[in-house]
Amino acid sequence: LKEVVGGMNKADPKLTMLFGFRTKFGGGKSTGFCVIYDNEDALRKFEPKYRLCREGFETKKEQSRKTIKQAKNKGLTIRGTGASIAKHKAKRAAGAD
Repeated sequence: LKEVVGGMNKADPKLTMLFGFRTKFGGGKSTGFCVIYDNEDALRKFEPKYRLCREGFETKKEQSRKTIKQAKNKGLTIRGTGASIAKHKAKRAAGAD
């Protein structure tokens, strides 16, 4: 589908991002969104990380569910102005695991 849309607009299929598809009732027709970028730098700047991972531009850092939850709970225990600093530290600690 990327090749078809890219060909219609004389664009590189690699720089064409398709997402948000919905099927019509009864089948035979789907609608979705498409974004075509000029270059890879623009694509990396504006696309969300999960779509970059999906298309193979970046790799997802594997983290266990437990470490994500521990980082979240550690951030919740601190109140006030130090909370944002603690959340940042907890996030970094979870990333180091």
